Amino acid sequence: MRTRVLTLVVLLLLAGCSTGGGRDDGPVTLRFQSLAWQAESVTANEELVKQWNATHDDVKVEYVQGSWDSVHDQLLTAFEGGEAPDVIHDASDDLADFAYGGRLADLTSLLPARLKSDIPERSWETTTFGDGVYGVPFLQEPRILVANATWLKRSRVRIPTPEHPWSWPEFRQITRRLSGHGKYGVAWPLKEPVSATLNLSLSAGGQLFHRDADGDVTVRFEAGDAVVPRTVHDQIGADRSASPTTLGSGGSDTLPGFFGGRYAMVPLGFSYRQQIAQQAPKGFRWQVLPAPAGADGPTQGVSPQTLSVAEDSRHKKEAVEFIDFLLRPKNTVRLALGDWMLPTGTQALSDPALHGAKDGWATGTALAAHLRPAPAQSVRGYPEWKDKVATPAFQEYYSGAIGLDALRERLEKDGNLVLARYQR
Repeated sequence: MRTRVLTLVVLLLLAGCSTGGGRDDGPVTLRFQSLAWQAESVTANEELVKQWNATHDDVKVEYVQGSWDSVHDQLLTAFEGGEAPDVIHDASDDLADFAYGGRLADLTSLLPARLKSDIPERSWETTTFGDGVYGVPFLQEPRILVANATWLKRSRVRIPTPEHPWSWPEFRQITRRLSGHGKYGVAWPLKEPVSATLNLSLSAGGQLFHRDADGDVTVRFEAGDAVVPRTVHDQIGADRSASPTTLGSGGSDTLPGFFGGRYAMVPLGFSYRQQIAQQAPKGFRWQVLPAPAGADGPTQGVSPQTLSVAEDSRHKKEAVEFIDFLLRPKNTVRLALGDWMLPTGTQALSDPALHGAKDGWATGTALAAHLRPAPAQSVRGYPEWKDKVATPAFQEYYSGAIGLDALRERLEKDGNLVLARYQR
C-alpha cells in the first residue's frame, strides 16, 4: 500500500512539472516580444496578435512590449535566467553572438516553403550563421537623403534618381554649392556613426571585415572603406558644407534645423519619413533622394529587423507557425506601412501601397534590389567592437581630432584585438 501511495505522489509531482502550456492541459501560450514603437506599428502588431488568438484555440500569443534601446542587454539577462520570450523581435546585426552562443533556435528545418522562397537569398544571408538560420528577416530600410525640395529647385542642381544617383564626389560638390551665409548643404547626424558609415561604404567597395578560409575575421581598412568617411570629414572640416554641431546628434535632433532652413539635406534611415510627414511645418516641401553611389553603384548594407525563436522554447513549431502568419504578404505590408519601412518579402514589396510617389515610397522600393547584408552581419564580437573601438574612433575622426591614418590604426589594431577574443 505504501509503495502504491509513493508511486501516486511521484506521478502527481511529475504531472505538476510537465509543460503547463501543453495541448493536453490547455492551449499553448507563446510570448512574443515586439520592439515596435511607432503608434501605427504597435497597433498593427497588437491587432495581428488579436487576429491570431481569435482564430487559434490551441495556441495563444501573449504580446510583450520591448525596447530597441535595451534589447541586447535585456535578452542577455533573459537568456541567462531562462526567461526568454518564445518569439523574439530584433535586428540581424544583433544576432551573431546569440546564434553562436546557442541561445537561438536553428529554423532551417522549421521554415515553411512559402516563407523561404518569398524572401530573397541576400536577405536570408543576414540571419545565417555557420550552417544554421537563426531568424526571419522581414523589414529593412535603406539610407536616403531627405531634402528641402524648394531649396534644391532654387539652386538648380541635378536631382538624383535611383537610376542615376549622385556620386560621392558629386555629392560633395553639390553640398558646397548649397552652403554659405550660415547655412549648410548637409547635416550628418552621427551620434551612432558606425552602421551609417559601414553600410554606405558598400557603395564604394568598402567591406572592412574580411573572413579567411578558417572562418576567422580580420579588420582591414582599405581604399573603398575610406571614401565615405573622408567625404564626411572633408565636408565638415575643409568645405564647411556640413554642420559640425550635428555630429553628436540623432536623426530626430536634426529635424528642427532642417525645417528651419538651416540644412538643405539630412541623410536618414527610410523610416524617419514618418516623423517628417507628421512634424513638417505647413507649406514645407521635402523630397526623398537616393544616397550617393560609388564604384559599386547604389549598393548599401542593411541589417533587417528579424523574428527569431528562443532555443529554450518548448514550442518551436508553434512559434514558427505564428511567425509565418505574422509575415503573410498582406500582414507584412501592414507592418511595413506601420514602420514606414520596406518588406524583404517579394510579394509584399510588390504591393501598390508601397510604390506611390507620396512621401518617397517609390524611391525606397526602387533601392530594395541594391540592399545587401551589412558588413558586420556575422561578425562575433561586433557589438563590443562597435562600442569600444569604432564609435569613439569615428567620432574623433569626424570631429577632426585624429586623421585618417590614426583612424585606420585604431580600427585595425584595437579592433582586431577585440575580435580575436571571440575567435579563440
